[in-house]
Amino acid sequence: MKFRGVIFDLDGTLVNSIDDLADSMNVVLKRHNFPIHDRNTYEGFIGRGIKNLVKKSLPESYRDEQKCLKYFYMMMDEYGKNCTNKSKPYNGISELLHRLISNNIKIAVLSNKADNLTKKTVLTLLPDWDFEFIVGFTTEENRKPNPLVALQISKGMGIDPCDIAFVGDSGIDMQTANNAGMYSVGVLWGFRSEEELVSNGAKHLISHPLELMEFYSL
Repeated sequence: MKFRGVIFDLDGTLVNSIDDLADSMNVVLKRHNFPIHDRNTYEGFIGRGIKNLVKKSLPESYRDEQKCLKYFYMMMDEYGKNCTNKSKPYNGISELLHRLISNNIKIAVLSNKADNLTKKTVLTLLPDWDFEFIVGFTTEENRKPNPLVALQISKGMGIDPCDIAFVGDSGIDMQTANNAGMYSVGVLWGFRSEEELVSNGAKHLISHPLELMEFYSL
């Protein structure tokens, strides 16, 4: 099986961003004398965007829509300044991207992280590769697992969905892939469990980035 394109999730797939997310949210929590969380706890908060992470991080009595929005803006301000301080590509990602591009396989990024931060993270930490599209969260209705944006990327790349591997670390990513008619590949180095990936329809699992090249025998 050979794919002509790959769409990657960002956090937990291409980039380990947990420390910057945790540090930024903890700054906001400390500022208001709320309990903070460790990085392992934050791993469970990632996947549905920063607004959801903020909601889960706050004490239960502060999780109504108005209060969440207030702390969300604080978090976005803090994270916007610090989103690439400690974040870095996972081992093997650079070589994988090089081999994909060298073999004329088109690549793109689709994340539930805010669009401006998605672009900043990719362009800062992965500047050496030409992604066809780098797309983050813009509107609630288009958030993964809605396949709309994935299908727009497919159309923009000129590749049928069935010829694209969608690679991610969460059940949301696997749902997005399957909803779009793409081949769902779950990564085991990210923030979610193998059980979550399988139960949400992962067709293939990989434990190292270069295992993706098995599809191409390259």
